[in-house]
Amino acid sequence: MYVCICHGVTDSQIEAAIDDGATTMRMISEELNVGNQCGQCCSCAKKLLNTKLIKIAEAQPAVA
Repeated sequence: MYVCICHGVTDSQIEAAIDDGATTMRMISEELNVGNQCGQCCSCAKKLLNTKLIKIAEAQPAVA
């Protein structure tokens, strides 16, 4: 699904950026230009970021 129409960025590209180490909207924006034009994609991109980071955190084993 396209998240950023202005720059043709998909949800898969955003998730790949997160897998590669992006942990903030600023990092995603710098890498993919998300939110740098009209800004309509920001809320969707933030949801993707938060959801993916939660999944990553839940998948990590608890530290004793």
